[in-house]
Amino acid sequence: MCGRYAASRRPEDLAGIFEIQKWEPEETLEPDYNVAPTKEVYAVLDRPVKDADDPRPVRQLRTLKWGLVPSWSKTPEGGARMINARAETVHEKPSYRRAFTSRRCILPADGYYEWVTGEQERELEVEGKKKRPRKQPYFVTPADGSVFAMAGLYEFWRDKTLPDDHPRAWWVTCSVITTEAETSPLAVSPVDGPRALAEIHPRMPLMLTPDRWDAWLDPSRTDADDLRELLAPPPAGLMRAYPVTTAVSNVRNNGPELLKELEGPEEGTLF
Repeated sequence: MCGRYAASRRPEDLAGIFEIQKWEPEETLEPDYNVAPTKEVYAVLDRPVKDADDPRPVRQLRTLKWGLVPSWSKTPEGGARMINARAETVHEKPSYRRAFTSRRCILPADGYYEWVTGEQERELEVEGKKKRPRKQPYFVTPADGSVFAMAGLYEFWRDKTLPDDHPRAWWVTCSVITTEAETSPLAVSPVDGPRALAEIHPRMPLMLTPDRWDAWLDPSRTDADDLRELLAPPPAGLMRAYPVTTAVSNVRNNGPELLKELEGPEEGTLF
């Protein structure tokens, strides 16, 4: 799954990486090293500019709320639970299938966090000596330092309790598509740690390599079977994972120190 990630790149940098043609300076977000559900996040999407004479899609950098709210929802309250969409079923689930065929985006990140329950902690839990094991967070990121481009979906929701001209009359929300975690060896493995992403968690965000960006964002591609071919996992061996401070487990903590690589898991969280 993807329940927390880091996104520190500035819009100017993302504009160069993704060949952005339009972004609004007033939508600039501060670097976020602990992105949690319901936060505002950057999304790259191809869409015509509102009220423009030219109907052709324009590549835009937009800020969306993480946690998809389907257009038919009566309230937005379920958005916090819909942060992930499974690649295997995204084409058929009522909450995602319309967005899958017409509203796809890329959610740029530095990488994502995932938590592993330490072996010693698991043994205590089995013995009934500890009910809530302490988990060691790992940061998963491209080994070459490139952007982690997560496949995403976005949706519009109209708050009918507000007038049309109200700034919050429309919500634009998004979800991260996830796939089965890689079982192949990591490009760089931590000492005495997991050797594959599947040893950390059975799911992972679907990373799109640059050769798939244009096809994924192209709004003219609407055939579900054709689009499902783009959901194939990236080539193996692109990722690395390393232990980071358990401070990231508290969403109130936020700063570049959360990405600092530890020499090994923190005490009490041995893998």
